[in-house]
Amino acid sequence: MTSLLSWVTSMAAGAEAAVSPGVVAAAHHSARPHSEADLVLPDFRQVHFLGIDGWTLLLLGILVSAIGMVFGLIVYRRLRDMPVHAAMKEISELIYETCKTYLKTQAKFIALLWAFIAVVIVVYFAGLEKVPAGKVAAIVAFSVVGILGSSLVAFFGIRVNTFANSRTAFAALRGKPYATYAIPLQAGMSIGTLLISTELLLMLAIMLFIPAEYAGPCFIGFAVGESLGAAALRIAGGIFTKIADIGSDLMKIVFNIKEDDARNPGVIADCTGDNAGDSVGPTADGFETYGVTGVALITFILVAIPSLTLRDGSSDFGEALQATLMVWLFAMRIVMILASVGSYLLNEAVTKAKYANADKMDFEHPLTVLVWLTSIVSVVLTYIVSYALIGHGEFGLQENGLWWKLATIITCGTLAGAIIPEAVKIFTSTNSGHV
Repeated sequence: MTSLLSWVTSMAAGAEAAVSPGVVAAAHHSARPHSEADLVLPDFRQVHFLGIDGWTLLLLGILVSAIGMVFGLIVYRRLRDMPVHAAMKEISELIYETCKTYLKTQAKFIALLWAFIAVVIVVYFAGLEKVPAGKVAAIVAFSVVGILGSSLVAFFGIRVNTFANSRTAFAALRGKPYATYAIPLQAGMSIGTLLISTELLLMLAIMLFIPAEYAGPCFIGFAVGESLGAAALRIAGGIFTKIADIGSDLMKIVFNIKEDDARNPGVIADCTGDNAGDSVGPTADGFETYGVTGVALITFILVAIPSLTLRDGSSDFGEALQATLMVWLFAMRIVMILASVGSYLLNEAVTKAKYANADKMDFEHPLTVLVWLTSIVSVVLTYIVSYALIGHGEFGLQENGLWWKLATIITCGTLAGAIIPEAVKIFTSTNSGHV
């Protein structure tokens, strides 16, 4: 990151020397944004990659995001249509209805919290920062979009998980382990793919279809809203699951009900609490994390790279560089969706062929293979696509080696995501000598 900052600084300082000698190097620096609300997105049509302008390339990203959402919904429908015992279905639906009640209660609380935050937004941006009313309205409006995004993916998560719970339990009655591995993994892929695809689609829509001067305020509101929704759902979900567990255990003791008694209220309370604490919270949190990191990177690019317009107005060096890096950034996000879905489908085909009729199965092995397969495919595509997009052409990106430096930064994060579970397995895996 230090090399990136130094490169940006040197490029900004030497921008006048970088322009053609036929034009007098009398560039002026445009004013830096006073706040995030003043951020203006560059024109993505002015840069081209492999013969395609940046705007069209990002539009293709919306198509990929839509396909990712469809994939998530197809897996959801497949889970819903799986066979399940009537009694198991009844229990899972009861758990779902209880979770839904929890989410409705949370929605009322978040609405009150949003009303307070909306007042703070108006006072800060309109009163203190003197931001125009239209931009303040955009911040407030898109904070609602962010909250709805976090809440809806959380709702989708509990619906998919309660489907998967009962279907997995019923499939286990056959005595074959493969289904008890495949069904939960399908649920995870459905939720994860739809979550990321929805987030990416919303961010790309802001970049492409919202006027450039309003995109900054929209991103601020979106980030505030999804952070607000995720924080409430995450924290309250953890508290809820503990209260549900403790409360049901107390009632069990009061009425002298044994742990394995069908009347034990802990069965429903524990499952509901787990869905609230381990599904609603992490799902909303994942949606928020993916969004705010994207907003932060957009802000960094726009602030770190000044806009440099030549005296005759013939070129805007900084804006073109901003557009180039932002298109590259979101191209990487698009590639990750394709890498994840493709790796899952390949790994699933191999695992099914190997374990579909097996009586025993090492559940860790296919999951570990999936993590490493996805990581390796992502790393390879990161370097290939980075070189194809920014490894040659303008701005000296090839000479400075920025394409492979940026790709390496992404690779470090990707490999960390694969290595950390391996370290954790030392203390948690049944195959570990420490367990």
